[in-house]
Amino acid sequence: MRLSRLASLALAAALLTSTPALAAEKFTVLMDWFTNPDHAPLVVAKQKGFFAAEGLEVELIEPADPSMPPKLVAAGQAEIAVSYQPTLHAQIDEGLPLSWIGTLVETPLNSLIVLEDGPIKSLADLKGKKIGFSVSGFEDAMLGQMLKSQGLAITDVELINVNFALSPALMSGQVDAIIGGYRNFELTQIEIEGKKGKAFYPEENGVPVFDELIYVAHKDKLDDPRLPKFLAAIEKATIYLTNHPDEAWQAFIAAHPNLDDTLNRRAWADTLPRFAKRPGALDAARYTRFATFLKDNELIKSVPPVETYAREVN
Repeated sequence: MRLSRLASLALAAALLTSTPALAAEKFTVLMDWFTNPDHAPLVVAKQKGFFAAEGLEVELIEPADPSMPPKLVAAGQAEIAVSYQPTLHAQIDEGLPLSWIGTLVETPLNSLIVLEDGPIKSLADLKGKKIGFSVSGFEDAMLGQMLKSQGLAITDVELINVNFALSPALMSGQVDAIIGGYRNFELTQIEIEGKKGKAFYPEENGVPVFDELIYVAHKDKLDDPRLPKFLAAIEKATIYLTNHPDEAWQAFIAAHPNLDDTLNRRAWADTLPRFAKRPGALDAARYTRFATFLKDNELIKSVPPVETYAREVN
């Protein structure tokens, strides 16, 4: 009897070990840029197993062309793209079939930066000065509104396209200020180079608050059951980041050891407070206000109902 029971147990164990585990569902996320601390929740969710716990095998892909990720999602080539709220409004205006499904960084990072020991002590001092920029369009509107808050107009300054060499252009004296520099990166980069910068924040100078980084998906695929699983993992990773920043940093640099330097360590600390703790929660009023701002500045033609381009999926 004992031998028969042992044989039955052995057979049961063999059946259990031979039964394949449920395969994780593959899921592709197209990044907006090369990996950096702005993407901490994504990297930590992968490194610490939060995606795996939701049954997802997530691939994070850096873009060869940063303008392409939302377009590729619109074309059905990936499940999610990391994008920007201003970009979403513009692409909805163009007719792309996209929808907001979540927020990564819930405050602006964009700012206007000057040298602290330079002649610009207030935005009013920008009159007649040179301002470097990288991308026209939204940055022009943002700068125009900031100047307007001081009784100035965009015609009161000289705009100079410095491509993406924002900090070097400022430190070399080519320009008196830069628009579009990230407060969590450019300010530190300037300090590392031996100078000190001062930032003026758009949301404190007439520009409506907006989400810097968001997640977008195809608007016809919002019932995909993988989407709420993705956001659940991102929320867990964000809370883990908040509670265990040092351990999370170690997980981050284990995946990207080339980022273990002074600039990224400081950017990590500066960015942590800005991650959305409820990434799947939508602030519809914020999106309406910002869309109205874009329309008033003739960057989009109309202000569509928020529910036509943003939806909570969790």
